[in-house]
Amino acid sequence: MTASIKYNGALRCQAVHEQSQTLIESDAPTDNRGKGERFSPTDLTCTSLGLCLLTTMAIKATDMGVELAGATAQVQKFMSKEPPRRIVRIEVAVQLPALALGQKERDILEATGNACPVARSLHPDVEQVISYHWA
Repeated sequence: MTASIKYNGALRCQAVHEQSQTLIESDAPTDNRGKGERFSPTDLTCTSLGLCLLTTMAIKATDMGVELAGATAQVQKFMSKEPPRRIVRIEVAVQLPALALGQKERDILEATGNACPVARSLHPDVEQVISYHWA
């Protein structure tokens, strides 16, 4: 099992990662009756895209003998304005450290990020706008 989830009331849930026993909590967003005091489920979906991009790029970079420590990603979520409520667009801006890499190596790392498991798992109707900025 990956996680155990419990509804705690007041539109909040608690999830425990079974392998590590780490905990995350969620809250409904303020535009959908929540307090917005935690990540919402859709926030977590969008955040997962950024996490997955950086993780898969770091795996590939390690294989190339490159360290990506210090890389960051900013994620912005866009929800539908009309029902049904859903994520319509995710923007991820990735900032990468100054590295002595050629364009070919940068292209390989960016392609790796673009093909991460979360990016491939999202519905094709969810627009993914990913930009890479090398220092």
